[in-house]
Amino acid sequence: MKPNIVLIMCDDLGYGDVGFNGATPIQTPHLDALAEKSVCMTRFYAGGPVCSPTRGTCLTGRHYIRYGINHANQGRLPVQEITLASICRGQGYATGHFGKWHLGTLTREEGDGNRGGGDPRLYSPPWLHGFDTCFSTESKVPTWDPMRTPDEQNPNGSYRWGEPGTPFGTAYWNDRGERVTDNLEGCDCRVIMDRAEPFIREAVEEENPFLSVIWFHAPHTPVVAGPEWLDLYPDCSEEERHYYGCVSAMDAQVGRLTCLLDELGVTENTLIWFCSDNGPEGRGDLQGGGRNQGQTGGLRGRKRSLYEGGVGVPTLIHWPAGLPQGERRTVPGSTLDMLQTCCAAMGTEPPDSRPLDGINLLPLLQDEAAQRDKPIPYRFLCGKDAMFGSPTFAVTDGKWKFLTNLDKDGSFDQLYDMETDRGERCNRIGDFPGLGEQYRAYLETFLTSCRASHSGDDYDETVDMVTPFQEERDWRRA
Repeated sequence: MKPNIVLIMCDDLGYGDVGFNGATPIQTPHLDALAEKSVCMTRFYAGGPVCSPTRGTCLTGRHYIRYGINHANQGRLPVQEITLASICRGQGYATGHFGKWHLGTLTREEGDGNRGGGDPRLYSPPWLHGFDTCFSTESKVPTWDPMRTPDEQNPNGSYRWGEPGTPFGTAYWNDRGERVTDNLEGCDCRVIMDRAEPFIREAVEEENPFLSVIWFHAPHTPVVAGPEWLDLYPDCSEEERHYYGCVSAMDAQVGRLTCLLDELGVTENTLIWFCSDNGPEGRGDLQGGGRNQGQTGGLRGRKRSLYEGGVGVPTLIHWPAGLPQGERRTVPGSTLDMLQTCCAAMGTEPPDSRPLDGINLLPLLQDEAAQRDKPIPYRFLCGKDAMFGSPTFAVTDGKWKFLTNLDKDGSFDQLYDMETDRGERCNRIGDFPGLGEQYRAYLETFLTSCRASHSGDDYDETVDMVTPFQEERDWRRA
């Protein structure tokens, strides 16, 4: 019997922002309870160090530079890409997307979000990628009263997001391409789950397996917590209360979901995969104030960095019918692995031979002795957004993680032992120069394959990738 699949992703949630990874004082009781019955991966990686790239990897199993999504708000997901949703639909699944999309615009007709209504080439909504039911935004919204500009202030007293109470400028759209105007007040996570719940109920009532992709905006800025969530943290600063309350409000909706699955009698054969799209945004004290109070759990770097704090994210995978419960895995996994893992759970294969950059994780989740046989690659041209001196290429496949700038002579190469130095403090490249050469050669080969994909080799028709394939040396000259 094919499993139901629920993919939950938070936005900018740090590795150390959940109780099952040791978070304090943030309260995530529902996630913690779920983690006790799941396989938790201590070295699970977002496909990229920012939002849009990671989201593309979740759905395609392919690195984002293959199809021109190099950064947040860049490019769009080509309709020629084969997504997990389209595969599930072909297997008889009901498919739904709820929350943040960020892989293309949702309207050609009017201004919306960061890019909507502008370049028509950027139009690429979820309903063109295998999702039958949608309640989706192009980009960020406030985490409380999502359609209204919040009253968060900068240190100088000015309003950070504009005039409070005015329309925020990002709409929710349904699968008919219509703006949604009802039930948009209060907790944004609750607003999203209010749409996911009836979708799940209907699928179960009709005895259809379902794929429900729930991509919360929380705790991405604007970070706003409602009164009941602020009250959970009376001894914290205002900034902390909003951030911590926002995370706890999200956690409550995860609890609501698990209760729903229990009520419907489908928990046993539902695969729930929870993670974040990247590490936490820069701390408020690094940005002159603000509510970006996410925690990396001691990992180096933050969002926009290829160090562990930028790409290492909290993860649990719950599937009682197919996986152990209450176990942890130290073997690395990635959002690149989601498509092939879910295909394996369904008993099917990706439908063609185009290059995939992930693996089927089920053997690694089922057997703690199993090892990864394919590296996890990174390429991120962060430019002016670079944080913490992050390199622009990285790869990890087990014990080691290698970071570099490929156009350099090797003087920037870094090699860290992930078994003893998860904080990436001791560069071992001088002790193992041969490993560095092997990893550089792998990344060069990987880049050549991605260049071929971007030029259209994987498609039967010519596709405008919108975003050029940018070489490392071009960025260095900019």
